[in-house]
Amino acid sequence: MPFVLAFDQGTTSSRAIVFDERGTVRGMAQTEFAQHFPQSGWVEHDALDIWRTQRDVAGAALERAGVRAADVTALAITNQRETTLLWDRKTGVPLYHAIVWQDRRTAGYCEQLKREGHEAQVRAKTHLVLDPYFSGTKLAWLLDNVPGARARAERGELAFGTVDSWLIWQLTGGAVHATDHTNACRTLLYNLHTGDWDDDLLALFRIPRALLPAIQRSRGVIAECTADLYGKSIPIAGVAGDQQAALFGQACLQPGMAKNTYGTGCFMLLHTGDRCIASQHGLISSRVAPTDGVSAQYCLEGSVFVAGAVVQWLRDGLGLIKSSADVEALAASVKDTGGVYMVPAFTGLGAPHWDPYARGSVFGLTRGTSAAHLARAALESIAFQSAEVLLAMESDADLRLRELRVDGGATANELLLQFQADLLGVPVVRPVVQETTALGAAYLAGLATGVWQTTDEIAALWQRDREFTPGMSRDEAADRMGRWRHAVEHAKGWGTGSAALQP
Repeated sequence: MPFVLAFDQGTTSSRAIVFDERGTVRGMAQTEFAQHFPQSGWVEHDALDIWRTQRDVAGAALERAGVRAADVTALAITNQRETTLLWDRKTGVPLYHAIVWQDRRTAGYCEQLKREGHEAQVRAKTHLVLDPYFSGTKLAWLLDNVPGARARAERGELAFGTVDSWLIWQLTGGAVHATDHTNACRTLLYNLHTGDWDDDLLALFRIPRALLPAIQRSRGVIAECTADLYGKSIPIAGVAGDQQAALFGQACLQPGMAKNTYGTGCFMLLHTGDRCIASQHGLISSRVAPTDGVSAQYCLEGSVFVAGAVVQWLRDGLGLIKSSADVEALAASVKDTGGVYMVPAFTGLGAPHWDPYARGSVFGLTRGTSAAHLARAALESIAFQSAEVLLAMESDADLRLRELRVDGGATANELLLQFQADLLGVPVVRPVVQETTALGAAYLAGLATGVWQTTDEIAALWQRDREFTPGMSRDEAADRMGRWRHAVEHAKGWGTGSAALQP
């Protein structure tokens, strides 16, 4: 039986999963790594921690699966996307910590670019917004703030990459510097229409082209890992950013299909086929892994920065729960939030607001507010943010979604999924195999190496575990959404920066 080894490198942990030809998990290993917060709004990872943990969990997953490297047909990579790394091409040593997608240090630079009138050009070429979320401004910061970095970059001595590029570099012993379209399109340096790095954008951000990885297809053999890692050279045959990989793993392969991943943040993607939609409602468009492996295909995406992280905050910041799994029982101990609304804008607001100066806020507190009310408000905040994104998607794409497929760790929380269905007014469907991010990357690698022949086979493997149907009236849902929007408007502009406080 052929097997595919999938690297799933995330924001808080590195995982590896071995899948068989039925898309079944045969072995998995995962380990968390340190998060670094050197200043308010700054979030960093040690790039070597990323590599070591990912390398080691892959070996552990093979061992747990009872699978030899000789039986692995292909290796797949999926990754946290906008996190930005810079390293020495000769030694492979990082010049600085990886700057994580959540990091907000370049908010002022983004505001400067907007004031100088560059926003329209960036939007037209990339279909992204000028926000610290994306890689381009992070890379510019590194070149300007790491001593000697810019001069060394211009001499061709350094390499830039998102996490996929870093892993490919390490897997190949520095022989290959590459990325794929789904990761490249999140950098602010990639032209979504030409499918290549854009000279005007490189000039705007003062990025030397010599830094950049070669852009490859998501599906196809890019390189082979060195034999010393796992005892055999394994083709690296599938690469996709985590959210596009999850879209593929959820078998959302046709225009009009959508998924939402509930992880540290929430990421909702709507497949739009060959239509690259210019959003009028605060969303972005990205490349997806195409069903035929070749054509340019797109999605609308809405990124929510804080989802499962709000539950971690209840646990670690407030001490209201001992483990994240405890939040559902605590929230279910009250019938509602008691009028409490929580806006978890700890790192600003993503889609559709894009306010880096928004901050976490709680409204409606009374003497009767309990820990249970806060827990329920925290869970509901995840669903409210996702509902805002979906409504924007439906408006941009001029369609009505028939169902929302969901995945990620928080989908174990059935109170959350039921409230999500109530707000949206459409069924929310949880699949049997919920490791859809790694599975999507594995499908891409397996399609490239003959484990699977067609995407029809992939679609046939998808199975639903449970469907949550709406039980709230549309009037009540609209009223709840209205109150949520009121809370969001009051949370905007609280951080240090040029945004004025709103009354």
